[in-house]
Amino acid sequence: MAQSGFDRRRLNGPEESWAPFFDETDSEGSSCINSRRLRIGRSAIDIRPIFLQPGLINQANGSAYIETEKTKIACAVYGPRQSKNVSFSDKGRLNVEVKFAPFSCRRRRAPMRDAEDRSIAVGIHQAVAPAVRLELLPKSTVDVFITVIEADGLEGCLSAGSIAASAALVDAGIEILGLVISCSAASINSEMWLDPTEAEVKLSEGTLVLSCIPALDTVTSVWQSGSIKPRNIVSALNVCQKRCSDIHTIVAQSLVDNVQNQTE
Repeated sequence: MAQSGFDRRRLNGPEESWAPFFDETDSEGSSCINSRRLRIGRSAIDIRPIFLQPGLINQANGSAYIETEKTKIACAVYGPRQSKNVSFSDKGRLNVEVKFAPFSCRRRRAPMRDAEDRSIAVGIHQAVAPAVRLELLPKSTVDVFITVIEADGLEGCLSAGSIAASAALVDAGIEILGLVISCSAASINSEMWLDPTEAEVKLSEGTLVLSCIPALDTVTSVWQSGSIKPRNIVSALNVCQKRCSDIHTIVAQSLVDNVQNQTE
């Protein structure tokens, strides 16, 4: 029996294939030299420019689009709506789902979900859930759908996704205790670099993502991978918290401008 979609008259290629890519960094140089060449235009404690646009998806109750150079994420919030086929609960439920576009990474991704999608979704849920007042939404569900259009490292997706989810919840009119802001850091040659790119993460010994509510001076989540010295962790947390206060001003101003544009 002939296989469906198989042409015997032509030479059929493999089912999965991708174009080759070449690393532009000098492989002969040491990691110390490469790490100095990677960060151009900003110091170790500087973050990439942030562009945030709330209310971009009209079909959703709330939405936000965030862009930090090569990291581009769109977030849509649907709800609150009644939970079906579940027992009564005094508190609502917050569902977070993350999907990568097939063209988001250098190597084409499969359309099905994998472990990276779930791990980022869990990290964003842990960062955002403490700020949402779910006790005001009994037997209700709030769905947060995040689409990664372009990725430049998992740490950047986690921090940017948390900011976009928090802004989208505010755009949907869901009451929260405060905006959740995230900032990432990487340990490279015993030095902490804020907001690392994918190339910088590959040279690092460990990474750290801090999520907090600057308005309440409260930490909601700390996500760490790799090996980082304790003294570097303490210094990274302090610097990340200061940068979160700066990002909070940008996000709050974007939400205010969006409301003013809607009322005009």
